[in-house]
Amino acid sequence: MVDIRQLFDLSGKVALVTGGSRGLGKEMVLAFAHAGADVVISSRKQESCDELAKQVESETGQKALPVACHVAEWGQVEQLAETAYEHFGKVDVLVNNAGMSPLYDHINNVTEDLYDKVLDVNLKGPFRLTAMVGTRMTEGDGGSIIMVSSNGAMNPRSNIIPYAAAKAGLNAMTEGFAHAFAPKVRVNCIMPGPFLTDISKAWDLEAFEKRAKENIFLQRGGQPEEVVGAALYFASNASSYTTGAVLPITGGGS
Repeated sequence: MVDIRQLFDLSGKVALVTGGSRGLGKEMVLAFAHAGADVVISSRKQESCDELAKQVESETGQKALPVACHVAEWGQVEQLAETAYEHFGKVDVLVNNAGMSPLYDHINNVTEDLYDKVLDVNLKGPFRLTAMVGTRMTEGDGGSIIMVSSNGAMNPRSNIIPYAAAKAGLNAMTEGFAHAFAPKVRVNCIMPGPFLTDISKAWDLEAFEKRAKENIFLQRGGQPEEVVGAALYFASNASSYTTGAVLPITGGGS
């Protein structure tokens, strides 16, 4: 008989989350810490990482290591992995959550610089970090890697083409890395729809709510904490026989 109380327990684990200081990443960091894991919090701004690290330690008693990293930079990604292993000696859970989707008025006005930034943050960084951490996981006690994609990967629109292409690549990498690191490391992907994080403050929320009632089964955007269930499932032994999976969290939206 499975001990349900232990199924989602992360005691003794170390979780590294990129884009971890706000939005969905922050919710995952807090959830992992409350489940018993020590955490590595990474984002571009050291101050934001420091602030969340203090919150984690005061709320949960778990250790939190704040590390500034721009995941578009190959060398910074490598240093992030080295810092995590030097500090904790291992990484059991990796979440590739950092992402960006800059606005543009017309696809013909997308510059090479914008295109490169979007692909580097959303695809290149996760590739290198997963390759490094996943390899060490296979040499150790295994682990779980979670990609954070986007519903745009499956339903691209004209205003997110580079972003959608990068996230579709992330979906493909999920299965590829699951194959590469099997059987000791599980690699899965969360594919969110629209979540009402701080990014949504830039939206026309009245127009969004109208579209949501027409196009999303649950007729609303997701709340940031609603990513926690999927994140804990993939991070813990609850998903011990799940790898290479892409899980939509879209409220039934297309």
